Amino acid sequence: MSAVDDLLQAFQRYVASRSDPILRRFIAGFDWRMGGRLLAARSLPVVSYLNDLHRPADVAESELFSSLVGAADALHWAQTYNIADFGADFLQRYGWVELFGTRGHFVSDEMAGGFLLLGPDVHYPDHHHLAEEIYIPLTDGSLWSKDSQVFLPRWTGEIIHHPSDIRHAMRTERTPLAALYLWRGGPLAQKSTIAGRVE
Repeated sequence: MSAVDDLLQAFQRYVASRSDPILRRFIAGFDWRMGGRLLAARSLPVVSYLNDLHRPADVAESELFSSLVGAADALHWAQTYNIADFGADFLQRYGWVELFGTRGHFVSDEMAGGFLLLGPDVHYPDHHHLAEEIYIPLTDGSLWSKDSQVFLPRWTGEIIHHPSDIRHAMRTERTPLAALYLWRGGPLAQKSTIAGRVE
């Protein structure tokens, strides 16, 4: 079994182990028997921050985080934005990998899931998208804002739910962010709309 296969199994085990009703509804009925897609490994500068992070203390998050680190070099890391969106410095400390979905290592037209990485001292401005979304941080202390509310610290294992088209933003301070994400109920490859910007 490859490291990417192992990561998919760890991802499935982790979300299945959680009892949160929003997450349970989100993944209800999803068929985890997905075909593979051949994607070349592709790294980004932000991936190096994985080596600076401590494994989560909780056993479930620790197992998932270890699988992510073990597969990191084999994954196809990507970016949605470009220099014109948020600048070159942002791109050095931002990236994601779609483990499964319409572009991921495993094929699904129903739901996308993967991981977001943000380096230290990053502000990911207000943005929104049609798909409903769940994030689960695997690191402590990142700051999250929803519907233009104040930024609040969120912790490892918290369920962060963004309904369709609601504005949300994230900030990191000294500690980078690694977070699991799930998208469902909208275009799975849609580029987020940046709040206040006419596309």
